[in-house]
Amino acid sequence: MAKTSSIERNKKRERLAKKYEARRARLKKAALDENLPLEERFAARLKLAQLPRNASPTRIRNRCELSGRPRGFYRKLKLSRIALRDLASKGQVPGMVKSSW
Repeated sequence: MAKTSSIERNKKRERLAKKYEARRARLKKAALDENLPLEERFAARLKLAQLPRNASPTRIRNRCELSGRPRGFYRKLKLSRIALRDLASKGQVPGMVKSSW
């Protein structure tokens, strides 16, 4: 199990990213628009830089839903490899069988 503080920090980042999603998209579009004057594009870049760092979606870490483990993460299932193996051994993942020989 991962530290609770790490999991909560990541949840906070997810909330912030969702809150600022529309504003970030609008500012990025303005900053990259070649038709706008250079001053407006620069102002959009400055406003984008003033947003909280944790509002960026790239700062969100993929973590296992069960254990909070950040590594060995399967995106499709939102589980770590260890949690996936445990569930597969118990027969709780449809169509998945743990091999043994």
